Amino acid sequence: MSEGSRRDRLRELLDAVVDNANTDVGDMARSSHASEFHFSREVRRLTGEPPAAMRRRIMLERAAWRLRRGEGVAAVAAAEGWSSAEVFSRAFRRAFGVPPSQAAGTELRLAAPNGLHFHPPAALWLDSDGDTKEPDISQLMVAHDVADTAYLIDQAATLSKDQWTEDISPGQVVLHWDGQEPSVGAVLGAIVWTKEVWLATIDGLDFPDREATQPHIATAEQLAARHDGLAKRWTAMVSEYTAEGRLGDTIIDALCDPPESFQLYGIVAHVLTYSAHRRQLVRTMLARLGVETRTGDPLDWMRRN
Repeated sequence: MSEGSRRDRLRELLDAVVDNANTDVGDMARSSHASEFHFSREVRRLTGEPPAAMRRRIMLERAAWRLRRGEGVAAVAAAEGWSSAEVFSRAFRRAFGVPPSQAAGTELRLAAPNGLHFHPPAALWLDSDGDTKEPDISQLMVAHDVADTAYLIDQAATLSKDQWTEDISPGQVVLHWDGQEPSVGAVLGAIVWTKEVWLATIDGLDFPDREATQPHIATAEQLAARHDGLAKRWTAMVSEYTAEGRLGDTIIDALCDPPESFQLYGIVAHVLTYSAHRRQLVRTMLARLGVETRTGDPLDWMRRN
């Protein structure tokens, strides 16, 4: 996917609306490479508010914030593009019900049809739709983890067989009970195997054979296929236990010496923590082998999806 195809058109339109250099709708349209008619129609369609009205409201919210910080009325009026302090004061009183001199007692937000507001010091804030289900951070992190792991295995598939197994980080240990993970294949294999271990523990299955995920046995392509099925099982497990309100369930592992207790949400947090650490190690190792990768930032992944 090209960078251009990922451009956020709504973000571009809003940037044009609030850009201080744009004094009217014509300026907004030109800066976003659209006709005035098309620009106005798109902003209204996407936000439910005409661009001029939105700009005026956001400017007044920003002005209120600046006044509450102690800036003078004349200075704020000029900075926010009003023709005079008098014109600004009349607009402020109509919007907030008090003169600018009483801004300290006002709410920063004005009524909006779209939940879009000025957010100090120089950003916008869009309220979520109240009808939308509350986002689940754990579900997001699980989905990002499996997607990023698949991406890294795919990038590692460009390595030669020798590079896949090369001890590029001799003596590297993430968790002492897992032993050394000196190669790209070893670290990626550990990410996959760790999920297999915990799924087996949760499902009451036999302890999995780690050999099948070792780099001298599994190629990147074979590990990718193994991870694909595992990722579906892991994601489904977290989703199902979350939906049932059972992430607080406890597993008492009698095979540990002494026996240990693990709550499910702690297991998920453990897996995500060390998977994230290992994924960043893989990025560093791949870079040393000349393979470039994306950052692994969930925000970047969300933009791409």
